[in-house]
Amino acid sequence: MVKLTLRDKETAQEAVRRFRKLVERSGIKKEIRVREFYEKPSETKRRARLRAARRARRERLYGK
Repeated sequence: MVKLTLRDKETAQEAVRRFRKLVERSGIKKEIRVREFYEKPSETKRRARLRAARRARRERLYGK
């Protein structure tokens, strides 16, 4: 849960900007996007497998 306390002489726009940054860093937006639609476990595993394959291919090409 993100909590924001207003600072002295802070405008509403500054507080909203700070709130957005806090939400972005906490991963709430990403979590909402993931939970928006139900995904079968097999689809989750498939996507993870493809992501790992891409990562391995990238490491082979660029030698990280």
